[in-house]
Amino acid sequence: MTKMLWQDRAIALLTAAAVMSCTAAFAQTKPAPKKPAKPEPTEQAVLLGQFGDWGAYQASPGGKKVCFALSKPTSAVIEPSNRKRDPSYAFVSTRPAEKVRNEVSVIVGYPQKAGVDATATIGSASYVLYTQNDGAWVKNAAEEAQMVETMRKGSNMVVKSVSHSGAKTTDTYSLKGLDQALDKVGEECK
Repeated sequence: MTKMLWQDRAIALLTAAAVMSCTAAFAQTKPAPKKPAKPEPTEQAVLLGQFGDWGAYQASPGGKKVCFALSKPTSAVIEPSNRKRDPSYAFVSTRPAEKVRNEVSVIVGYPQKAGVDATATIGSASYVLYTQNDGAWVKNAAEEAQMVETMRKGSNMVVKSVSHSGAKTTDTYSLKGLDQALDKVGEECK
């Protein structure tokens, strides 16, 4: 149930604001049509600090404090290579009002294939991720604390997922700075 609540919160953060885009050349000839783009997950969040490849953030969707460490992949491979997708992110979230601490989740940037789990590998440790729409969470909640500790000590995390159309992605996240970002999150969301 907490995973579903987080997904609702992540969706609220992602859809809270729309970004207008157009090329400069098109803008000079006629007004650009209004087309909202998917906003960054940090648009309604306050940056508490940047630590290596991870940022520590705080937000208050619906008046409830949420703190999270967030990173973008340092490399992303999709097969076949001509497939497009939205940006992907890895999160480690704390929601004090729900008594949730250090919940690992990933937004992969496309709807995932129903019934197919994703995986996250850190060094020799591998974790199965439950998938729904474009999100993924640790399938076995009992492994979550262990995964976070492994992430704190690791150098990279590799997330593999399959889109609803069968495209395969491999996103590599640097874990440099995660330890400090999680410490900052812990201080802000006790």
